[in-house]
Amino acid sequence: MTLDDFQQTFWHDLWAAAPREALLPAFAVYRNTVRTACVEALLSLYPAVRRLTGEAWLQAAALDHVQAVLPASGALHRYGEGFPEWLAEALPAHTLPWLPAVAALDRAWHQSHVAADAPVLGIADVAACEASRLQRTRLVPHPAARWHWCADWPAFSLWQAARRPEADAADPNPPHWHGEGALLTRPAGAVLAVGLDAGECALLQACAAGDALPQALDAALQADAALDVGAALARLLAQGAFTTALEIDP
Repeated sequence: MTLDDFQQTFWHDLWAAAPREALLPAFAVYRNTVRTACVEALLSLYPAVRRLTGEAWLQAAALDHVQAVLPASGALHRYGEGFPEWLAEALPAHTLPWLPAVAALDRAWHQSHVAADAPVLGIADVAACEASRLQRTRLVPHPAARWHWCADWPAFSLWQAARRPEADAADPNPPHWHGEGALLTRPAGAVLAVGLDAGECALLQACAAGDALPQALDAALQADAALDVGAALARLLAQGAFTTALEIDP
């Protein structure tokens, strides 16, 4: 048996509904250890949620999540990727309705932080393309680019206030309770975050779906008819949202 085979077998037996009786005492210890590690991982991966709800609240929620969603492997830095969706289902109606969106931004920050390195497509790169070529070009989002649109709540403002250091903490209650979007990128080693509107999020989503630039700009305008698509595209490029421009075969 290889080491990989042993690890896979052990992990399966650890969470089996009815492990061999002789293994029960040892497995109980391992299970409790892993559950504790899962809770600690969630506390670490969702700092804005912890700040806004309090550590005791998030510990209790994290324990409930661990009971419901077992880790798929021992790589706990990836555990909790579905925590925002789990929160959306687990929270009682009208209780902290904005919290899943804040959790999604915490998850997006971590994903951006650990994403692969790649070149950053700049404004000059796109400006150098001929207009006829741009009609057949699609912009590929950078591996570290993550975006999120929350139509009902100011999730980005809440998240941004909660991520500030304790000494610099401002009142996390936004002055205006309306929908917000966010873009997280890592153009130079550190994760950056900016607010987005619905049109900019739609533009990124269309690019991620493989649409050519004209169709992506149309999608942005459908989401926000008043959007200045040129300025929006320039802002996304300046933020490091794209890695390359691929020409689509006619």
